[in-house]
Amino acid sequence: MESFLQIAPHSLAIVLSRVGAGEAVGAARVSESDELPRHHTGYEIFADFKAENTQQHVWNQRITEAVSETFFLGWIDEHVLLIQGKEDHLEVLREGWMRRSLNPPRGFTIKYLGKA
Repeated sequence: MESFLQIAPHSLAIVLSRVGAGEAVGAARVSESDELPRHHTGYEIFADFKAENTQQHVWNQRITEAVSETFFLGWIDEHVLLIQGKEDHLEVLREGWMRRSLNPPRGFTIKYLGKA
């Protein structure tokens, strides 16, 4: 059974969940008034996703290159980030997520990835 639903070619849907008050972010616990960023647009969340993965993955050049070569496609329903890029870069991101080495934007967790 196919686990992906394709909406746009060469795109990936990153389904996010906002980290709530008192939930763990990495090893630290934060409250709603602490360091959770206040994103205003989907593009800002995308920019933070790129920053988290290019700064954190200097040891994994495949993820760094894949993330840097993706583009913002859209933001759906307050929790779905749509990105677009070459299929081989999207595959690197899928593999990185399966290996738990793909970082979410600050203040979020990645619930799952799917073809968009």
